[in-house]
Amino acid sequence: MKPVAFRGVRAILFDLDGTLIDSAPDLGAAADGMRVRRGLPSKPLLDYRPHVGSGARGMLHVAFGMGVEHVDYEHYKQEFFVDYESCLIQRTRPFEEVGQLVSSLLELGLLWGVVTNKAQRFTVPITRSMELFDSAATVISGDTTAHAKPHPEPLLEAARRMSLQPAQCIYVGDDERDIRAGRSAGMWTVAARYGYLGAGADVASWGADAEVSSPLQVLQLLELP
Repeated sequence: MKPVAFRGVRAILFDLDGTLIDSAPDLGAAADGMRVRRGLPSKPLLDYRPHVGSGARGMLHVAFGMGVEHVDYEHYKQEFFVDYESCLIQRTRPFEEVGQLVSSLLELGLLWGVVTNKAQRFTVPITRSMELFDSAATVISGDTTAHAKPHPEPLLEAARRMSLQPAQCIYVGDDERDIRAGRSAGMWTVAARYGYLGAGADVASWGADAEVSSPLQVLQLLELP
């Protein structure tokens, strides 16, 4: 992809899991704990990591080969949520360079925030547990608005809360729905190739305005006065 410089940017918005934080160890542990309780052998984190972007659906697929059409899916999903809630900040950490990226954005006088599909019951404890998020201008969860990504409404709500126009914002995410949501909202979009892309993800087909292979590369996209 050709280098691109974004002009007139006042804020950078980020997806949470796979973009700012590595939550795979806790998500995988919750699903794997369900396997072990049922007498099944443990699976390695490497099996779970590529499917983190799909949330409970992805974790249960890896752990049990279970799809949403399974008769017990809703029961297993609620059990997974309870288990995850009990361990969601045990192993989850910001990705390397994220802290430095946020510090640099603040030094440049830019706002930053989070727009995730993760429910508030999980987002709030995680963001409150990390000093990193103290400087976030806004945190939008999957149930903050009536819609979740790829619908643009969560991103539009984030812009409203920062008193900015969508065109003044960049949205960075590691899933195709992030890019679809950002484009629909009228924001610049950046695909985070270091995130939970999933097996066989064709990132180039997502239509992002730019791609980065590490968090700090986001700074190289900014054209500031």
